[in-house]
Amino acid sequence: MVTLSIAIFLAVLDSVIANIALPLIAEKLAVTPSEAVWVVNAYQVAMTVSLLPLSSLGDIRGHRQVYLFGLVVFTLASLACGLAQSLPALVLARIVQGIGAAGITSVNMALVRQIHPHAQLGRAMGMMGLVVAVAATAGPSIASAILAVAPWQWLFLLNVPFGLLALVLAIRSLPARPGAGHRFDVLSAALNAAAVGLIFIGADGLGHEIRSVPSLIELGVGLVVFVVFVRRQLALDAPMMPVDLLRLPPFAISVGTSISAYTCQTLAFLALPFYFQYVGGQSQIETGLLMTFWPAALIFAAPIAGRLSDRHSAGLLCGAGLAVLTVGMLWLIQSSPGSHWTSVMWPMLMCGIGFGFFQSSNNREFMTSAPAERSGACAGMMSTSRLTGQTVGGLIVTIVFALSGAGRDAVEHGALMAMKIGIGFAVVAMLVSFARLRRR
Repeated sequence: MVTLSIAIFLAVLDSVIANIALPLIAEKLAVTPSEAVWVVNAYQVAMTVSLLPLSSLGDIRGHRQVYLFGLVVFTLASLACGLAQSLPALVLARIVQGIGAAGITSVNMALVRQIHPHAQLGRAMGMMGLVVAVAATAGPSIASAILAVAPWQWLFLLNVPFGLLALVLAIRSLPARPGAGHRFDVLSAALNAAAVGLIFIGADGLGHEIRSVPSLIELGVGLVVFVVFVRRQLALDAPMMPVDLLRLPPFAISVGTSISAYTCQTLAFLALPFYFQYVGGQSQIETGLLMTFWPAALIFAAPIAGRLSDRHSAGLLCGAGLAVLTVGMLWLIQSSPGSHWTSVMWPMLMCGIGFGFFQSSNNREFMTSAPAERSGACAGMMSTSRLTGQTVGGLIVTIVFALSGAGRDAVEHGALMAMKIGIGFAVVAMLVSFARLRRR
């Protein structure tokens, strides 16, 4: 668990830590801000594209092998990022680093399932949720602390010693279990990469110009390729995207609720800074402090929910957590962010607690709703559901703000509308989760 925690912490940290340094990187490498954004996008796209192929490879060759591959690639690519002297070199290294991070995250939960007895699996899921929440919460602070005493290259170079430590621990401790041994489907991997890449690039283009014809074409072609990819999976005995597991109601419900819940969270995380600054008149520093209450509460709730999920049904815990999240979101849009900071603190804490209870319980249901030999596919689908929800949430926020127009009132209206749409996703996820109780 130590090696798994170190690696997942580094993978999540590197998805947020570079954001803080983008202005500095753009200045030092003499590039525009829009070009520097690809330091972040390259990592996210590469990671998203690689998740399903590497999770499938984990079921074929063994989860330990894929994890070690991902950790080695991630560590070497981190060194390359730190040594990069130009933007193309840095973006290329970030692409390789994203592939390594996908190798870690695609089989991480499958390995957690292997090394824990069934009765303690929820506790383990809660611990991993805690690690992820801490990495996401502490990322900006860690980046600021590093940049205060060292050049931006050390954001990536510090991964090297921790990556080597995790590698030594992994080689000595992780269980080696043989995989299924069937052939890897190269065509499915290519279709997956094309679909995810086109959809991401198209959605990113719409974020800059809502009526961009090339972006709409890229998004449309990506969706068509995705349909072709899914149709191919339906004809395979061991599909890369586990569409066969979607016939299992617990697995299908876990996928649906995960996408809806992460869409809600992303809508809130992207809309709330505008809400606090334009409606409440908060400064950027004050907004940053207010935004920490949600993930801080998640850190507290995730391990507790994990322990409870070993004894209580996912339908109860997920449904209750999403109900708390819904109430917190409703409280937020009714609050007065311009008054005392406690008027925002309590609903933000409620949202974090609700999401923490949902996340740990749903992750456990994800990993236990399918056969053990398909653990890699489950872990890959878990990460894919999360990224899908985050992408959908980001696209919705983009469209809402684009349609709202410019000006203070328009931004306020857009932020509130995005929050209300997020509440709708939370309610849908809550109702679907409670439906598990009826099935039991």
